[in-house]
Amino acid sequence: MTTPLVTVVVAVHNGERFLRPALESLYSQDYERFEVVFVDDGSTDGSAEIARTFPGIRYVYQENQGLAAARNTGLSLAEGEFLAYLDDDDLIPPHKLRRQAEYLVANPDVGCVLGRQEIMLEPGVDPPDWLTRDRIFGDLDGIAFVSAMIRTELLRAVGGFDPSYRFAEDRDLFVRLREHGVGIAVIPEVLLFRRFHGGNMNFRLRPQKHPLLRSLKAKIDRERAAGDDR
Repeated sequence: MTTPLVTVVVAVHNGERFLRPALESLYSQDYERFEVVFVDDGSTDGSAEIARTFPGIRYVYQENQGLAAARNTGLSLAEGEFLAYLDDDDLIPPHKLRRQAEYLVANPDVGCVLGRQEIMLEPGVDPPDWLTRDRIFGDLDGIAFVSAMIRTELLRAVGGFDPSYRFAEDRDLFVRLREHGVGIAVIPEVLLFRRFHGGNMNFRLRPQKHPLLRSLKAKIDRERAAGDDR
């Protein structure tokens, strides 16, 4: 078997409702050099049974630790040079992995490449109040982290996700990627169909103080500590 260039991490906790179409979109890619690491984060539904029906999937079970920790488990097992994520309730177009892998190969100075997203609202679900449009492309909720493909070695170098975050762990990761000078680019085409169904993590209930403030404070503290060491 050819060594995979891309590892796709699918981290799931009780995601059976939309999991099959999500995985079907992944296995319908027009690109072959990828592996799938499926991290079952303590599911008690039929997620495991659904995952095991897909050929070649690397299934890993762990006790429930949260999304950030599950994604880190996938990162620790990744064999691909590039790493991407897929949530159990989202879909991706057939060219997603190919477009991003080709971009990273052609642009060695870029460490992370994202794509635009299209929001899919399930019938009867109204968009939450916080859902606004991106200033550049006009897309609802802007550019989502889960659309990203990242160089695996860079993701490991910054320590992956901080599992102490139960919300906005992706924003914290981006703060640290930029802090380390990682080049980030956006392919201006839709590479993610993101489903909003009312049961999404943090769909309605969001903390009064955005965790991004904590992440930015930690960045300032690190910069001050580095300055004191000079």
